[in-house]
Amino acid sequence: MKRHLSIALALALLVTGCAKKKRTAQVPGAPRAAAVMPHVGDEEVGIASWYGYPYHGRRAANGEVYDMEKLTAAHRTMAFGTIVQVLNLTNDRSVDVRITDRGPFVDGRVIDLSRAAAREIQLLGPGTAKVRLRVITLPQQIPVGAFAVQVGAFKERANADRLSKELEGRYGRARVVLRDGNPPVWRVLIGDEKTAEAAAALAGRIKNDAAHAFVVRVDAPESNL
Repeated sequence: MKRHLSIALALALLVTGCAKKKRTAQVPGAPRAAAVMPHVGDEEVGIASWYGYPYHGRRAANGEVYDMEKLTAAHRTMAFGTIVQVLNLTNDRSVDVRITDRGPFVDGRVIDLSRAAAREIQLLGPGTAKVRLRVITLPQQIPVGAFAVQVGAFKERANADRLSKELEGRYGRARVVLRDGNPPVWRVLIGDEKTAEAAAALAGRIKNDAAHAFVVRVDAPESNL
């Protein structure tokens, strides 16, 4: 079973990259900073990427139309409206961005910047860089969220359904969520936790069987994730 699951998850990683929208992310050991970052001054270090076309002009996860020339970004768990300073650790250039979207959805990266934000910290050419995130301000009202663990992303719905059914009996509620894009991607989410810490604990359990499992915030409706 574990061998079969590892093969399925390895195949899932093949579809998560995108030439124009490089996606990834990781839950570090400290869930407070990495999973929800609810306090001004909290920090997170990881790899940043950026996205432009074909997402420019489409709806972001918060309902706004994504404009790649505005200083915005996608994060897996931060509340919409959070202002984050992004410091490029390779050149000490920084930019403040507003969280409006969800992502990255592949293990390894922590934030997806708009093209304008990437330009500010000289990220357009290299495409990725190690950065430090620091929460500058929080929205006045942070909605009570639910959290889940993403364990795979597939181009083919059938592959996502297969993995979802395989894991549901072992770890609880599992579902397949569509991430619109070019091509669209079917994400497999496990669990329905009230806190990021509980979701991080679930991710730790899942990693006994799968190398790639990270916490995501579940905004309503899920189809917009």
